[in-house]
Amino acid sequence: MNFPGSTLRRSLVYAASFFAGVAFSAAQTPTPQAPGAGKSVTVARKSYPPDLIRSGRELFRQDCSFCHGRDAGAGETGPDLTRSKLVAEDVDGDKIGVVVRSGRPDKGMPPFDRSDQQIASLMAFIHTQQYMALMRTGGRKGVDASDLQTGNSEAGKRYFNGAGGCSTCHSPTGDLAGVASRFSGLELEEQMLYPMHAKSKISVTLASGQTIAGTLAYRDEFTVGLVDSTGTYQSWRTSDVRYKIDAPANAHVELFSKYTDDDIHNLMAYLQTLR
Repeated sequence: MNFPGSTLRRSLVYAASFFAGVAFSAAQTPTPQAPGAGKSVTVARKSYPPDLIRSGRELFRQDCSFCHGRDAGAGETGPDLTRSKLVAEDVDGDKIGVVVRSGRPDKGMPPFDRSDQQIASLMAFIHTQQYMALMRTGGRKGVDASDLQTGNSEAGKRYFNGAGGCSTCHSPTGDLAGVASRFSGLELEEQMLYPMHAKSKISVTLASGQTIAGTLAYRDEFTVGLVDSTGTYQSWRTSDVRYKIDAPANAHVELFSKYTDDDIHNLMAYLQTLR
């Protein structure tokens, strides 16, 4: 399947619609396969109490839906958890719980202080959503790695070093060395089209007049966070501070109107050779 570039761009910022969580019961149905890094990961079917799923859904909407979508299928900035290898490999919250409590500041996700019961409810809801998404046939909104392997890598390399102007800021032996080993599928696509976590700098001015500078770690309409020079994560309500962001990703946004579908597919083919 050859996804047009416009479809790939939309999929990066897909705002998922609501899909109600339901309880699963043990049944003789095919076991779906979640996408993994080079191989499929078996997603086991497991029952969860309806009340646990319901409370997890409410908590997910409160804390996670802005980034990951209301049905965990990707939102404004966060990845699609229904196609997540980490979620597929999670056992009773052993991986989901760590990510929720520790956060991923380098990827813009702050930590959340949640109880064991809350982690269990989130786990139940996310696993339920993943299983339901993988059991659906047709009409998928996700992008598989194979969808991004339809271009010509040599043409992509020529575009990278020539008309695309990519080599003026990036180098296959510098910042992009091994990029295809660090990212795959849609994450690699994001690095090309809109690297939202590309070390944006931010300065935050407090009500007292004090200015704190660092690397942008998190931002939505309610909260802005940074990692300062000591490695400490700090965040504030956007209504309480003024801030200025220097975002290298903006240069990529300016290229959106210049790309053709062939440019995007060929660049992706080339980037996938950088291992």
